[in-house]
Amino acid sequence: MPFGNSHNQLKMKYSSEQEYPDLSKHNNYMAKILTPGLYEKLRSKQTPSGFTLDDVIQTGVDNPGHPFIMTVGCVAGDEETYEVFKELLDPVIQDRHGGYKPTDKHKTDLNPSNLKGGDDLDPNYVLSSRVRTGRSIRGFCLPPHCSRGERRAVEKLSVQALGALAGDLKGKYYALKNMTEAEQQQLIDDHFLFDKPVSPLLLASGMARDWPDARGIWHNDSKTFLVWVNEEDHLRVISMQKGGKMKEVFTRFCIGLTKIEELFRNKGHAFMWNEHLGYVLTCPSNLGTGLRAGVHVKLPNLSKYRQFEEILKRLRLQKRGTGGVDTAAVGGVFDISNADRLGFSEVELVQMVVDGVKLLIEMEKRLEKGQSVDDLMPAQK
Repeated sequence: MPFGNSHNQLKMKYSSEQEYPDLSKHNNYMAKILTPGLYEKLRSKQTPSGFTLDDVIQTGVDNPGHPFIMTVGCVAGDEETYEVFKELLDPVIQDRHGGYKPTDKHKTDLNPSNLKGGDDLDPNYVLSSRVRTGRSIRGFCLPPHCSRGERRAVEKLSVQALGALAGDLKGKYYALKNMTEAEQQQLIDDHFLFDKPVSPLLLASGMARDWPDARGIWHNDSKTFLVWVNEEDHLRVISMQKGGKMKEVFTRFCIGLTKIEELFRNKGHAFMWNEHLGYVLTCPSNLGTGLRAGVHVKLPNLSKYRQFEEILKRLRLQKRGTGGVDTAAVGGVFDISNADRLGFSEVELVQMVVDGVKLLIEMEKRLEKGQSVDDLMPAQK
């Protein structure tokens, strides 16, 4: 373990006041909630694997956040973190997930036939569609806290389970450390490869330790279903393809995910899940379904429209550049996805994206012709 009991005992030599971090310039959810009193109450606690309050908050202490973007400021080191430190994490989760209360129960729905429409997003505007989620394997520490042996055990288990997928889902695993240059280049060209984390948020969380040991990428032969192993989470599962057939993408996602879960179960391992938080992941921002459904969509006119941000907000959607979180849009192409995670089922989140993107395209077509879109302004979902 990166930090253990002796480290925590050493900290107890100093008073809570002497140890309390300076959060005066911080803009993250953790800093809003962690008072000196709460710090004093929780600082001597730790999870069964030895994850402490200071481990939980380190990334938020080291990274004050962005003046305009609220970061979360804390991570979990194992499944028990959410229970042992619930007095900090419950309010963070409630704040980050739009008032999701500690008594709320999360719902899950991986039946793609419950999705209405979604196979007819206009391919002249929608360049590609994808759905992704994370999964954590019960009984192992999460990436900020796992040991090398544990990380390797997660990789071994994952490779065995994924190796049993058949039919359209049959594929191959590429370990980062054994990759040939040609394989690496191919994965970069396919936009599949994940790189060593450089984000200070991830580095301060301890997720880049021992890189690239026990990290890798698995994908099916047709490159429409892939799994990242031991990046930010144990598993990140992605279904994707060119064009606007979101229902097809979501169907493959549901089938693949259900099969993977079954294969892990057969090996004696369930995914971390509970009634309140749904699927448990490393970062409190991705709990619940952990699901992000997104499309790359061309909106050169609408993106210049004065109420573009307001429209997205009302549709419960968020935008990024197509290169990831902090990138700008190029040529009016945006990555549009659901803003919510917790409290909505997988089907509901994908439905929001399908319905919202249809409306955005309708608005874009009107603006192309110089027509008004005022009558299309959506109500707040």
